[in-house]
Amino acid sequence: MIDNYVYVIVALLPLAALMLVFQVNPYNALVIRAILGAVSALVYAILGAADVALTEALVGTMLAVTLYVVAVRSSLVMRLGILKEFKIEKESYFEELIANLRKVINKYHLRLEIVEYSNSKALEQALMAKEVHATCIKQEQEQVDTQNQNSTTGIDIRQTYHTTIRVRRLFEIMKTELTFPETTLDYVTVSNEEDKH
Repeated sequence: MIDNYVYVIVALLPLAALMLVFQVNPYNALVIRAILGAVSALVYAILGAADVALTEALVGTMLAVTLYVVAVRSSLVMRLGILKEFKIEKESYFEELIANLRKVINKYHLRLEIVEYSNSKALEQALMAKEVHATCIKQEQEQVDTQNQNSTTGIDIRQTYHTTIRVRRLFEIMKTELTFPETTLDYVTVSNEEDKH
């Protein structure tokens, strides 16, 4: 006869499966998947199927979750191509832009990876070759007339950046959620086929 605690453990299987299905954060889903596999292995062990329990623990839980972690970690990244001079300058506008980009993509559980290129031609080629998802380049400085306290006209030099994105969904996210006034957004379509002669 099966003890009552086995029914409680078996009831955890559909509960964990439901939690897994409705999980939005992929990292939380991986933890729940590991719990689901561990509970399955425990049920098999209690019911006397030690070989199946060991297989579930090793393959279904440890190996599967490890492979999922690698896949999720490598796929949830936005690669932003910049010129090396940006990194050297460390302008406050650029630092603020990067902080805003990170804030926006963190909502979607993405990481921002910055990739440096030596010149603008290499940066453009990287975008077309799909090495990066977006590029950010400095535009010409914009001069804005301002009035100070003495009622005289002054000139405020504001640095602007142009961000080109090749992924439609990322462009839609940035277009609606990036509220940084010093950048302009543009979407570019990159063909899947190589250019023909």
